[in-house]
Amino acid sequence: MEIPSKYEPNRVEEHWYQYWTEHDFFSSKPDEREPYTIVIPPPNVTGVLHMGHMLNNTLQDVLIRRARLLGKNACWVPGMDHASIATEAKVVAKLKDEGIAKTDLSREEFLKHAWDWTNEYGGVILQQLKKLGCSCDWDRTKFTMDDDMSASVIKVFVDLYEKGLIYRGFRMVNWDPEAKTTLSDEEVIYEEKQGTLYYLAYQIEGSDEKVTIATTRPETILGDTAVCINPNDERYHHLRGKKVIVPICNRVIPIIEDEYVDIEFGTGCLKVTPAHDENDKNLGDKHNLEVIDIFNEDATLNSYGLHYQGKDRFVVRKEISKELEEKGFLVKTEQHTNKVGTSERTKAVIEPRLSDQWFLKMENLAKPALDGVLKTNDVKLYPKKFENTYRHWMENIRDWNISRQLWWGQQIPAYYFGDGKDDFVVAETKEEALEKAKSKNPEIQASDLRQDADVLDTWFSSWLWPISVFGGILEPENDEVNYYYPTSDLVTGPDILFFWVARMIIAGYEYRGKRPFENVYLTGLVRDKQRRKMSKQLGNSPDALKLIEDFGADGVRVGLLLSSAAGNDLMFDEALCQQGKNFANKIWNAFRLVKGWEVDDLPQPEAAKIGIEWYTAKFNQTLAEIEDHFSKYRISDALMAIYKLVWDDFCSWLLEIVKPAYQQPIDKTTLDAVIHLFEQNLKILHPFMPFLSEEVWQHIAERTPEQALIVSQWPKQGEVNAAIIADFDFAAEVISGIRTIRKEKNIPQKEALELSILNSEKVGDKMDAIITKLGNLSTITPVDSGLDGALSFRVKSNEYFIPISGAIDIEAEIKKITEELNYTRGFLQSVQKKLSNERFVNNAPEKVVAVEKKKAADAEAKIETLEKSLASLG
Repeated sequence: MEIPSKYEPNRVEEHWYQYWTEHDFFSSKPDEREPYTIVIPPPNVTGVLHMGHMLNNTLQDVLIRRARLLGKNACWVPGMDHASIATEAKVVAKLKDEGIAKTDLSREEFLKHAWDWTNEYGGVILQQLKKLGCSCDWDRTKFTMDDDMSASVIKVFVDLYEKGLIYRGFRMVNWDPEAKTTLSDEEVIYEEKQGTLYYLAYQIEGSDEKVTIATTRPETILGDTAVCINPNDERYHHLRGKKVIVPICNRVIPIIEDEYVDIEFGTGCLKVTPAHDENDKNLGDKHNLEVIDIFNEDATLNSYGLHYQGKDRFVVRKEISKELEEKGFLVKTEQHTNKVGTSERTKAVIEPRLSDQWFLKMENLAKPALDGVLKTNDVKLYPKKFENTYRHWMENIRDWNISRQLWWGQQIPAYYFGDGKDDFVVAETKEEALEKAKSKNPEIQASDLRQDADVLDTWFSSWLWPISVFGGILEPENDEVNYYYPTSDLVTGPDILFFWVARMIIAGYEYRGKRPFENVYLTGLVRDKQRRKMSKQLGNSPDALKLIEDFGADGVRVGLLLSSAAGNDLMFDEALCQQGKNFANKIWNAFRLVKGWEVDDLPQPEAAKIGIEWYTAKFNQTLAEIEDHFSKYRISDALMAIYKLVWDDFCSWLLEIVKPAYQQPIDKTTLDAVIHLFEQNLKILHPFMPFLSEEVWQHIAERTPEQALIVSQWPKQGEVNAAIIADFDFAAEVISGIRTIRKEKNIPQKEALELSILNSEKVGDKMDAIITKLGNLSTITPVDSGLDGALSFRVKSNEYFIPISGAIDIEAEIKKITEELNYTRGFLQSVQKKLSNERFVNNAPEKVVAVEKKKAADAEAKIETLEKSLASLG
């Protein structure tokens, strides 16, 4: 194959992705190998690729591709979540544009539209993940509304109900008036907002006296059914047993007493609205108060709202406060900061609402999941700092409100047949429901059964994901679930640590008696350079596909990971993608250089032999470092170690060491060794840069599909020769010293230099061949004392001398060294002054003092060298 002059990511990526899929390299079936399994955090079916997905899925692909190279049976299960609230909102909006209201449709008609929408727009994100290089087993793609997935959800609901863990209750719930559904506590985001505290005067019945009450929600006075005072509050003892008149609606309500009232807050008098506040509901239950719900499901006011009926709650707040003021009920207002609950999905302000809902008892279910993370370490969280968050959530867990007032989702398998509170049965099918109902009432017909209209919370399907994708709920002993479960790693964001991760752990212990995964790697959020979270609203989120087009998938993958430390937020900068692209080009150019060398049957030069020995040691050292990083889920650090190895050690050093002279051939022994080391580099690069590495690998030699890089073997750990690495590091400093002198004195590289060495460090001559080649030296001569008329530099306590050729201006050189000497003496003086200050030495940290002492020692050594250089020139 002809090697193109430039690396062309767009052509290469399409070609190799097709090649990998054609040869089934991503597919996995149970066999004798050790399984390595990841289930994808299923993106919403409505989703498109954004920066968070890019990071998350790049990390998963790195882990999967590495596991494949390690000889494991790597299985990465892709899929999508039906996302009840988000998808239903999109379908409703689409219908609205077509002039159709959801209320005009039957459930079946609406679901047909929802499926049409899903089939047309859903799954776009999975196609986009292919552009990123994700090596998922696409034949295993799952959707949380697939028939078998839905059947698993229904089976679990029935099972938990029969165990007495699911119950129906009339409770105060979080109501999203935009989506017109209830939400679980975890789906409510609390934000501090500036509001107003309204002080309202309620008249005491049969008296001219008034009592003042503070509220942030004047519109809810229309639902007031009591005023509450603290029995210990002496200010209000005279009001015991009396009644007040609610402004505007003129309802007469009792004054009740309860220690729940905070004497210090507001006026110490509390209006009680049991239908619209959870604490008020508790008071209402305790004191047998009437419950008056003033809101419709969209948070407009109903008939209890009197002349405000049909108006939105926030419109009414403005209007009623004006009316209260006009009628003399509004005493005063104050600015007030309070926490307002908003819907995670629709951003609507949550309304507390009394409603019949389904709940799952969580306390006992959560215990094994709490112990599995915090006691037995059965499930490990990376970074470990998230254990505290996990503990807090799990120890304060509340019953999970699992019903949603939507149509898109798994319909709750409860069937009603009468008007009584207990006139229902729970069953997997309508036929089973009929049998169960007949045992309660033999007269019942199938036509008498009405299925609950609500669907289950989306998370109630995705909490089963690691089990249900392998059929483990419907067939608990099937071969797939027994082989792949528990899965290996989970990569996700900390924002769904409770929503999803904790609940999967709960389901795993409940339904398999085992953890669902061993390790949870929690990524940070992707932020911009100004540390702002990326969002459509801010317009600071780059188009993910455009980045791939501009920088290549490998460039973007490298760019993302270079800016992403485990569990910390990622400050994304497009310049990092450019760095990734530059890295790809560097590797490509290195490959073209090597392939451009002609080979001949020549003896191997000493420099090449030593260089290869050194790089092999360096590779093994880096490989150990990479293994350590992977074991701690420091994926970015692993990439950085590879980046430095390939860019600095391989391209900048080794290739220079082995490069033949201009238009001269290379010996076969060296070329074979360099190609082998290049291939080792490609293997460790492959998880991070799959396309480029496969392209170079396939250009190096003719390969069969079985010899493709994607299914090759991860390098085996070899001995680390620390001595040769240390020797080379020293030699590299010597070479840098020679190069600095050439640069400063404008001595061309082709002009061979003589080097003399005053070897105080007793350094061996093993690296002399490399120093000679890279420094272009004619000789290296040991000397017992410094040379006159020579330029010098120092590496540790060794001194190196290069005789001055006629091209150097002695006068200018003396002037330059004198200036540097004067500056260094001044610097040494300032450091010594600091070190002679007892307060500094006694109070500064040891490390700081040590740094200053080292500065002084270095300056003294430099002064000595400069003085010798000056003497030799004189």
